[in-house]
Amino acid sequence: MKINGNFTCINKHIEGGFDMTIVRWDPFRNMTTLQDRINRVFDEAVNRSQDYDDEVSKCEWRPIVDIFDTEKAIIINAELPGVSKEDITLDVKENILTLKGERKSAEEVKKENYYRMERCFGTFERAFTLPSAADPVKITANFKDGVLRIEIPKPEEKRPKQISINVN
Repeated sequence: MKINGNFTCINKHIEGGFDMTIVRWDPFRNMTTLQDRINRVFDEAVNRSQDYDDEVSKCEWRPIVDIFDTEKAIIINAELPGVSKEDITLDVKENILTLKGERKSAEEVKKENYYRMERCFGTFERAFTLPSAADPVKITANFKDGVLRIEIPKPEEKRPKQISINVN
């Protein structure tokens, strides 16, 4: 590619010689492309913000959970801010632990009086498959500071066993 004045010459090798295509050189072409890219970035940012507003207005709340393993139990910690103990139920049926509840709005404010409403209220439900050996009768739950801690004890045969070594 060679640049001569206001024209760009593009040389292509063809059978029997070279074919030269002359294209008018536009020094601002790259600037236009840059402007298009900048516009696209801003458009995407605005659209993402609108998508977030749409998601907030739908507001299907699900409490987040951490599930981890200890030596004696499987622990589920569910964050339930603004939910009272009386509005939470735990059920076990066919090896499925179901957490249900409702977060109620404390204030009666008309929807048109809000500038922005990001907190979600209403009912929720989460379901967790229990290990097949779990005994539903031994499951315990404690609720403190907006966190529900569910302990699912492991059966004795599933717990790690440490074997002591004797020296003679």
